[in-house]
Amino acid sequence: MRTDFNVVTTDEIKRLREETGAGIMDSKRALEEAKGDFDTAKKIIREQGVASAAKRSDRETGQGIVQSYIHGNGKIGALIELQCETDFVARTDTFQSLAHDLAMQVAAMNPLALNVEDVPDDFSGTKESNALLTQTFIKDSSQNIDDLIQSAIGQTGENIKVARFVRFEIGT
Repeated sequence: MRTDFNVVTTDEIKRLREETGAGIMDSKRALEEAKGDFDTAKKIIREQGVASAAKRSDRETGQGIVQSYIHGNGKIGALIELQCETDFVARTDTFQSLAHDLAMQVAAMNPLALNVEDVPDDFSGTKESNALLTQTFIKDSSQNIDDLIQSAIGQTGENIKVARFVRFEIGT
């Protein structure tokens, strides 16, 4: 148990950076503000990322990638177009990983629309479970897809948007 909360170690900063993708100074400030509590620092970083993402939401997204995911049995596949502001960010591991995770989400969860407002009236289940952005992330049930995208926006410093997606399944 720590007793000196005024000193943040480099190991703590490094761990917070690895888990959140935040910068060195942001990680240090969050740990200091949280008085050394790692979980609180993560929450602070996440809140800063959301605020930062909100400021970027109006920026033009003219670059990006089309990512595919084919399920192991080859009978289900998905394509997703993920957009960002620059080609530089589109080539980063963070962006590429996000695109892969989103394509896998589409293949696994078969969303009917991107947003809740666009879910058709003749659906089964809740509108939230049928809209990609409000679905629970299949790899981490503590966050939804919009949270995942907001986190990537905080890490990359650019606006990121799902432009479109499609899911294919043999026999349907």
